[in-house]
Order: sequence, then C-alpha cells, then structure tokens
Amino acid sequence: MATASATAQLTSEGEELNPFRWFILFGLITAAILEVLDTTIVNVALPQMAGNLGATSQEIGWVSTGYILSNVVVLPMTAWLASRFGRKRYLAGSIILFLIASFFCGTSRELGELVFWRVLQGAGGAALLSTAQATIREIFPKEQQGLVQSLYVLGIITAPTLGPTLGGWITDNYSWPWVFYVNLPIGLISLFVVTSFLEDAKHRVETTSVDWWGIGLLAVGLGSLQYVLEEGNKDDWFESATILRLTIIGLLSVAAFLYWELSPKNKSPIVNLRVLKNRDLSAALILFMALGFGLYGGIFIFPLFAQSILHFTPTTTGLVLMPGAVATGISAILCGRILNGKNQIISPRAIIIFGVVLFVYSMWDMGHLTTMSGEPDTRLALIIRGFGLGCLFTPINLAAFSSLKGVEIAQGASLLNLMRQLGGSFGIAYLGTHITNNTASNMSNLSGYLYEGNPAFVERMQALQSAMLGKGYDAETAHRMALGILENSVHVQAQVMSYDSAFLFIGITMLLVSPCVFLLRSNKSAVSTADMGH
Repeated sequence: MATASATAQLTSEGEELNPFRWFILFGLITAAILEVLDTTIVNVALPQMAGNLGATSQEIGWVSTGYILSNVVVLPMTAWLASRFGRKRYLAGSIILFLIASFFCGTSRELGELVFWRVLQGAGGAALLSTAQATIREIFPKEQQGLVQSLYVLGIITAPTLGPTLGGWITDNYSWPWVFYVNLPIGLISLFVVTSFLEDAKHRVETTSVDWWGIGLLAVGLGSLQYVLEEGNKDDWFESATILRLTIIGLLSVAAFLYWELSPKNKSPIVNLRVLKNRDLSAALILFMALGFGLYGGIFIFPLFAQSILHFTPTTTGLVLMPGAVATGISAILCGRILNGKNQIISPRAIIIFGVVLFVYSMWDMGHLTTMSGEPDTRLALIIRGFGLGCLFTPINLAAFSSLKGVEIAQGASLLNLMRQLGGSFGIAYLGTHITNNTASNMSNLSGYLYEGNPAFVERMQALQSAMLGKGYDAETAHRMALGILENSVHVQAQVMSYDSAFLFIGITMLLVSPCVFLLRSNKSAVSTADMGH
C-alpha cells in the first residue's frame, strides 16, 4: 500500500506532484487558447484595419502572414529554448512578449508598425502552445493524462472555431484594436499563474553552445516555404518568379537543415530530429498534419461557402459553427475520461478509427451541400465533424507522448504543433487554389449547355423572358436579363461544385493518412504502461 501511495504522488516523469498543478493547468490552457485564438480572430477585422490604415486587401494580409511566419519558424526551437533558459522563464518571457506585442498592435497607426508587432507576437505565441503542452504532460501523473490532455485539446480546437465569431462581435461593437486588447487581461492571469506556481523541469539540460547554422537554415527554409503557402495563391503560384525562387530556396534550406541537424559534427542541434525514431510520434505527426489540414482548411472555406452561396450573415455563420465546437469539447472530454487511468475499456486506436469515420462522413455530407441547404443541414454536418475531431485529437496526443520521456516530451510537442500549423497553412493555400481553379473549370463546362439546341436551355429562357416581359420590359431587355440570370445561376452552381469537391478532398485526405493509426503501438494500456518504466 505504501508503494502504491508513493507512486500516486509522482508525475509521469517520476517527479513529485506540484500541489498547484490544477492552477498551472488553467494558466497553461488559457495561454494556449490565446495563441490559437489569435490566428483566426484577427481575420474578421482585416477589412476595417485596411480602411483605417490605408492599406490594400493584399497589403493587409501581412497582418496574418507575419504572425504565422514567425510562429512557424520559432515552433521547432521551443524545446531547445525552454531547455536553455528554463521552462518557467521561457514560458513567462513568451507570455510577456505576446502581451507587449498585443498592446502595441492595438496602438499601431501604420501598417508596417502593425506587421512588426504581429511578427513579435507570433514569436512569443509559439511557446504558448508547445511548451504549455509539454508542461501539462510532465506535471501530471499518468493516471490523469487522459483528462488533462482532453482539456488542452478542448481549448486548442474550439478557439479557432469561435475566433471569427468573437472577432466579428468585437469589430461590430467596438473597433479593431480591441481584437488585440482582449488578450491583455487573459494573458496577465496566465502570467501570474506561471510565475507564481510553475517550476522548472528537473530533467532540464543546460546548453552553452548555440546552433547558429541550424537556426539560420531553419528560419530561411520554413520562412520561405510558409511565405509560399501564404502568398502563392495571390501571386498565381509558380507563374510568379518570387514564389518560384522562394520555393527553391526553402526546399534547399530545409534539406541542408536536415543534413546539418543529423550530422555527427553538430553537437548541440537546435531540433533533435532523432526523436523521430519513435514510431508513435512519427505516426502522430502525419496524422496531426492531416488534422491541421482539415481543421484550419475547413474553418477557412466553410464561412466563405455559407456567406457567398447560402447567404448566411457573419453572425449566423458563427452560430452555425458553435454547436460543432461544443461537440468537439464534449467528445474530447469523454475520450479523456475513457482513456484516463489504467483500466481502459476502449483502446486509443479504436477511438481514433471511430473519429476518422465520423470526420470523413461529415466531409462527405458537406460535400453534398447545395444552394437549397439550410442551417439544419450544415449544423448537423458540423456537429458530426466536431465529435470526430474530439475523438482524434485527444487519443493521438496521448499516443504521441506515450513512449517519450524527459526532454523528448518538449521536443515532440514542438514538432506536433509545427505539423498542425503547417498542415493548416497547406490546407488554406491548397483549398483556396482548388476552389478558384475548379470554379473556372466548372463554369467553362456548364456554360457549354447554354445554347439554342439544348431544349432545357430554351425552355428556361422562354420562362424567364416571359416573366421579364410581364414586368413591362421590352423583348431585347427581357432576353438580355434572362440570359444574365441563367449565367449567374451557372456561376453559382460552378462555385457550389467547387466547394463540394473541396469538402470531399478534406475527407479523402484524412482517409488516406488513416492507415498511420495502425503504426501507433498504443493498445488499451499503452498510454499508462509506457510511462511505468520512467
């Protein structure tokens, strides 16, 4: 009994439990929500920012691009930075940087100034996700990992969904600087918790040398490729010399980075890529990239479809999205409870497969939406999607960390969040291009049916012309208006087909990577037993 009691008082890393760990959990999840929320809440306010700052729609896009660029570059380095400066100091410093940048974003009166502070905000925000997630894994016992990881997942999945709704409400009722100011009180609470209760990890490995080559290659490689993903669609991809050059530079830099980080000559790599030998983590990284593709890609295209095709207002769109976010939270917590402790009834792998089925079905359902679809149709599909996401994120998180220990946990967390972010960027870039190109192609194909020899076209034209003549228009005007109505109808239908195929593509992508689930070694007790040897 004494042994069991002693074991219960240890974290998954074999350290004594912090009596304030639940306060710390609250502070860390709050910090993570801030970071994820800021990737979507700002987008709604961009038109108002452009008007106030005198920027074009393309120029104001750098408010989002600058944030994501710096975030992606810093994310892989967070484990090294936490180890070098200490988990507590690095996390507290990142929160301070994020809050200072948020304040000055709100006070900015020029576009260049705003983009500068957004870049710093993104750099600070990187730690709010990966370091927070690694810390949660380290400070709780293995019996509680299912519950605490599900609470973390609840925050990072629902925040980007609620971001546009909250951003729209703030912009409508106040002004755009408040989408940044709202971070301040929440961030200060998180900062107080971290500085007051969090302790540095006992397994911290202090490093004296700095891998400047690794930092440089990583920044150039990921920065270039992220720019390509963010701006490629606007610049017509490889038709642009800039996009082509940056793609080549990015790929060569990433290749050089991988070679250097794995080289025996590099004694203190900025990113420990050897952690990828862990099969659970490697499989989880692939699944997380697909999840990022589906989560952020879906959040990107659904509001466009709802507002441009179904004519939902921004408020209605947010209200339709909200039940799906609630469903995600419910399923994440349920999965956490099921996977909590040693006596698991259902294996993580089984829950992941169930999540894939729900998610793919929801995308198939959304891939059959039409101009006649209403709120109930879209809401139901989004609720199923939400349940699926909750069943995916929680067990994949647990499986990814199940056989990692010590500093490997922070390294794994940084890579997981990087893949989620890259998957999201690729999803937004690809799906935006997919919809644009497919709309043009579908329009061309459908326009082929608008000719005098098509009985359906003739019948529809005659009906529309008669309606116009009945309203008092002359024959020529009635003909022109009827043709315009038909052409507009064809254009809308071409858009619907493009959006539908985009939703289906998201589902197919998840289906294609789903075999990676069987690479996870986590069976019913893997999440618990993997830590017993620590």
